[in-house]
Amino acid sequence: MSLTYKDAGVNKEAGYKEVQLIKRLINKTYIPGVLSDIGGFSGLFQLNNNEFKEPVLVSGTDGVGTKVKIAFMMDKHDTIGQDCVAMCANDILCQGAKPLFFLDYIATEKLVPKKMASIVEGVSNGCIKAGCALIGGETAEMPGFYKEGEYDIAGFCVGIVDKNNIITGSTIEEGDVVLGLPSNGIHSNGYSLVRKIVFEEKNMTVGTYIPELKNTIGEELLKPTRIYTNPVYDLVQKFNIKGISHITGGGFYENIPRMLPEGLTAYVDTSIIETPEIFNLLQQWGSIDSDEMYGTFNMGVGMILVVNKEELEYIKMYLEEREECYYELGHIEKGNKGVVL
Repeated sequence: MSLTYKDAGVNKEAGYKEVQLIKRLINKTYIPGVLSDIGGFSGLFQLNNNEFKEPVLVSGTDGVGTKVKIAFMMDKHDTIGQDCVAMCANDILCQGAKPLFFLDYIATEKLVPKKMASIVEGVSNGCIKAGCALIGGETAEMPGFYKEGEYDIAGFCVGIVDKNNIITGSTIEEGDVVLGLPSNGIHSNGYSLVRKIVFEEKNMTVGTYIPELKNTIGEELLKPTRIYTNPVYDLVQKFNIKGISHITGGGFYENIPRMLPEGLTAYVDTSIIETPEIFNLLQQWGSIDSDEMYGTFNMGVGMILVVNKEELEYIKMYLEEREECYYELGHIEKGNKGVVL
């Protein structure tokens, strides 16, 4: 009796079915510049040479960490893909880049076409929010490597910026203003600590209803990461945005100093942030001190910008006209502490 690939646990027919299910989702993301279609060996994207004097490609890659565990527990997979897009697209925004295209990689124990299509639906929705095209990806069926029913997802995003407009933080100076854009929850960082608090220390299930949150803990933890292309890319085009920091793993303490030149410190007033209730509950449930919270989570601010104080009122007016919430968090001073909360 001869063996087949299917005997080893890999179902090629399921892969073909998945491609058919996700084709429509992928096509929804296409923007001018896409030259290829699903099914090829690579994705093709044509740059518009007239849009940039000296075009520079900016790339970023990331995953969503152990947040996927919440998707497994909920058996809900249509938002985790947006998290993956957000983590990559938000990072390249920090250099002032416009997201162009995205590729995903999903590895799983067993390829279940409808589940994979649900994940790609989230990726597609994320790409639409980020303004980029999903031009390729890979689904790997790896029996014996992942636990039954589990998978991992990672992504790769490429954007573009004119060389003269790359945001490096080098022009930040004393007196500049620190602005924050709200998060919509935990986003995709700190979930190992979150799971320990919620499911080990407090013995909750994903179906546990939390009155303060007005939903179940599972629904709260699975909220997709906010994508900041709109309004951040518009702000970059219209104003002198000197520095941008995506508040991810490491929270305020690690990420804010990454955009600052040596010899400058950001002074941030956290009292004005409307911190989502989930953070207050996690701090209470886990008896976590404030430094640990601000060194692990976004605490209600997903993106921080440093702007020229002369442009501050115009930037605030621009955001208010578009009904975008923001926090005037503080200012830049001389010093070597990186950030002071």
